[in-house]
Parts: sequence; C-alpha cells; structure tokens
Amino acid sequence: MVQSKTQKHLFLAFCLLPTFILFLVFTVYPAVNGLYLSFFEWSGTSAVKDFIGLEHYKKLFNDSVILKSIFNDYFFVFTKVIGIMILSLFFAVALTQLRIKEAPFYRVVFFFPNIMSVVVIGILWQFIFDPDIGLINGLLTAIGLESWTRPWLGSMEWALPSLVLPAVWAGIGLFMLLLMGGIMNVSKSLYESAEIDGASEWQQFWNITVPLIWPQIKTSIIYIVITSLNGSFVIVQIMTNGGPGNATEVMGSYLYEKAFEDFQFGYGAAIGVLILAVSLVTVLILQYILKREKVEY
Repeated sequence: MVQSKTQKHLFLAFCLLPTFILFLVFTVYPAVNGLYLSFFEWSGTSAVKDFIGLEHYKKLFNDSVILKSIFNDYFFVFTKVIGIMILSLFFAVALTQLRIKEAPFYRVVFFFPNIMSVVVIGILWQFIFDPDIGLINGLLTAIGLESWTRPWLGSMEWALPSLVLPAVWAGIGLFMLLLMGGIMNVSKSLYESAEIDGASEWQQFWNITVPLIWPQIKTSIIYIVITSLNGSFVIVQIMTNGGPGNATEVMGSYLYEKAFEDFQFGYGAAIGVLILAVSLVTVLILQYILKREKVEY
C-alpha cells in the first residue's frame, strides 16, 4: 500500500516535471533576473553594468509619470471589471433563462472578439474613434449631437475612458460563457420553488443565481484584474502609445518606453518589479474582499 502511494506520487511528480521546468525558465527566472537588473544602471546593450543599489526604487517614488501610470492602471482595472461583469452577467442570464431561439448564434457573436488578435482589435477601434471618418462621431452627427463629437483618442479627458470600450467589448464573450456554465448547473427546481413562494425575477437572480455562481464570478474578477494590470500595455501601445501627454500611460507602456526607447534597462526592470508587487498585493486584497462562504441550497 505504502509502495503504491509512493509510486503514485513519483508518477505525478514525473508528469508535472516538464511544466515545473517551463515555469522556472519562463516565469521565475525572468522575475528574479528583473529584480537583479533593477539594482544596476544599464543601457541594455553595454557589457558594463553599474551597481547603484536602491536608487531606481527611490526614483520611482518621485516619478510623477509612474504615479499617473498606477492611477491609469487602476482606472482601467476598475472600469473594465465593472463593464465586463455587468454585461457578461446580463447576457449570460438572458441566453440561459429567456429561451432565446438564436442563443447559439449570439454565443458565437459575443465570443468572436476573443479569437481576434489584440493588435487587430486596437487598429479596428482606432478607425472607430477616428475624428473624421470614425463610427462614433458619425453616429453622433447623424442623431444631431454634433457638438458631442471630438477627437476621442487625442483628448486628455476622453482618451483613457475611450480605451476601456474596446477592452470591455473584447472581454465579454469569454466571461459570459464561464458564467453561463455556472448558471446552467443551478437546479431549475430552486427557481420553481422561489416562483411558487412569490419571488420576483430580480430576487431569484440575487438570492439564487449570484450566490450559486459566486466561484465563477470571483474567478472572473481576479482574472480580469490580473490580465488588466499586466496586459493593458498592448492596447495602449497600439491605440495611443501612452498619449496624449501621459494621459493614457500605464505601467506596462512606461516600462517599454524606459527600457526599449530610452535604453534605461535598470529603471525598466525596477518598474517591472513594481508591476509584479502591485499585482500580487491587489490579488491578495481581492482574495480577502471576495472571500465568501460556499452556498448550498
């Protein structure tokens, strides 16, 4: 029996070994190497690295652009979570409980942006926001709201909110399917019992659907937060390159600018360490806030 357990553990360890090695090479090593480089002044091309200790981290605290980037990242995260979760929940409930005949077609339509490259999405929405030939200004003009038209991506006030729209559009499908899977596992007898007791549709949604699919909601929120803090860089870089001014700068785009445009690799590495720390702290806080006892009816 003991030998059997040992063989089972050895077999599992053998199966997990390739994944563990890939994790060490592509996740742990870059993180540790980034931390190491953050203590040096290095151009990225020179063979000479000057050790400067914590100077880059002191500089981070006095860098107004990095503070602006952190604010923009959290703005991006907050609005994206709100937008995606509300719309995903709405469409998931509608497509599972309203008996819509065309539901399979709508599932494909909503999921379609998820198979598109972020680069393609960025370019597509650049055209949509174009002040002269874009769809947004065209629609506003067509319904008599010409005074509301503006150069969306060139505006200091509107550039950052404008970037949230394509991010939400591209994210709805994946989380809608995840939530639909949870809703379809909820027993219909619970809704029938609630209906007999006189519960309204809203009360059924709030007291039955939400508690029972809470694990899927929690997973979705944490995933959106992690991918936003680490992945908003691509959409920003394609659509605005951090501008106008630094209005849409996020930590990822600022890291790219410092490391690959200004050749300050040491400072870029320090920004990378900051992104890692911010992401870890945010996820730990979220885990605590979203902690909830498992509900069973």
